[in-house]
Amino acid sequence: MTDRTITLRVNGSEGTVTVPPHRTLLEALRQMGHIDVKRGCEKGDCGACAVLVDGMAIDSCLTLAWTCEGREITTVAGLGTAADPHPLQDAFMNGGGVQCGYCTPGMIIAAKSLLDREPDPDEDAIRLALSGNLCRCTGYTKIFDAVATAAATLRARDAT
Repeated sequence: MTDRTITLRVNGSEGTVTVPPHRTLLEALRQMGHIDVKRGCEKGDCGACAVLVDGMAIDSCLTLAWTCEGREITTVAGLGTAADPHPLQDAFMNGGGVQCGYCTPGMIIAAKSLLDREPDPDEDAIRLALSGNLCRCTGYTKIFDAVATAAATLRARDAT
């Protein structure tokens, strides 16, 4: 098995990376400089490495990079900027859903996937959607509140 050069479309831009067949998407993204995708447990338990692939949240540590060629990959950095953050990023920052910040990218990605499918989730839906993401700092309450706040903000924005 030889290395292969693949093209990945990340946050709206295409880039190439040369990978062996067993290289995970997490490793390829970090090799490409996407350090906002966090390396956590590397076995699919923590959700820190979550990215959107064609709009669906996946653990990039469990996904082979070559399987994502030709698909749209979005990391947390692709959702907004410091000057114009996505409502989820804003709600996490302003609502205290961020402490050390390590789990935050994966939490926001999981929440984005939820809100894209279900714009008005109840608390149970939020808890279920984030159940694959582990946080050791916040106790989750502020994270769940941030998702609910962002959902309300997005609904209000869409209503205008």
